[in-house]
Amino acid sequence: MRVGLIGAKLQARRRLPVLQSFPDTELVVISAAHMESARALATKIGCEATEGWESVVRRSDLDAVVVCTPPYLHAQTCIAAMESGKHVLCEKPLARTLQEAEAMVKAAKANRVKLKCGFNHRYHPGVQKARELLDQGRIGEPSFIRCRYGIGGRLGYEKEWRANPEMVGGGQLMEQGIHAVDLSRWFLGEFREVAAFTANYFWKTEPLEDNAFILLRTEDGKIASIHSSLTQWKNLFSFEIFGSDGYIVVEGLGGSYSTERLVSGRREFQKPFAEEVIEFRGEDRSWYEEWNEFVACIEEDREPSGSGYDGLVAMRLVNAAYESAQKLCFVTL
Repeated sequence: MRVGLIGAKLQARRRLPVLQSFPDTELVVISAAHMESARALATKIGCEATEGWESVVRRSDLDAVVVCTPPYLHAQTCIAAMESGKHVLCEKPLARTLQEAEAMVKAAKANRVKLKCGFNHRYHPGVQKARELLDQGRIGEPSFIRCRYGIGGRLGYEKEWRANPEMVGGGQLMEQGIHAVDLSRWFLGEFREVAAFTANYFWKTEPLEDNAFILLRTEDGKIASIHSSLTQWKNLFSFEIFGSDGYIVVEGLGGSYSTERLVSGRREFQKPFAEEVIEFRGEDRSWYEEWNEFVACIEEDREPSGSGYDGLVAMRLVNAAYESAQKLCFVTL
């Protein structure tokens, strides 16, 4: 598969080693808003460099593109690529607005190509193992999820594009917390009600929040509680699933989030508590596994896990949370 990479910043650098190392994937061209940024990456691996996304999506010698730009460029870039017959892996959030995301999903269907949202957290080994245990009935019927996901920002954060409401569709919940929203839906199913509070405790990025506290409830009463924070100060990821017969906890994502580990236990009223602990060491393979899924869904002509539609629904839930926080009410989808 011949691929074009659009974007040359942090996410592109994360995707680049995967594209280089994956069997039967050839990275043909890297583009960026400024030629020097594209050339700096392309020179290292010996591929083409170009300025701007337009020339990449129009090329007839590419099978797919990976879009790693700020959200305000996602819709126009991805739709143009899909209309030219290319499959697309687009970084999360899928777009800046719901209208843009809906147009992207429609374009994928109309042009019979695959659109995948960059939900690499689905492919972390601890999360994958948790889903496997859930599907095996290890904890019985799932009841609720509790998730904390936070970072501490960095010097100058308020001047980055992530803090510019003209370039993004939301604050910390949309930027990072959307991973927790997607995982909660993946484990519990469709949510029907949303309640939320948002705040700015440190970063002066209004109207974009630096903290969001949200509750999501399914039609049959399962609840996910999520705290997404930009004032965690020390990176944290904790995803807990509780069921009628036990619990599963995924902690850490490797790197600055500490070693990824899974802890599982069973409901026992009389016996001593016993937990199974698995630690997943080594490099972060979630990016590699996500690309593997993208390639497989194209070969097998099926929707990917973490599809464009999944990206759209996650955005709907985040926007419902913003509406709830603004109006101080429950929002029903």
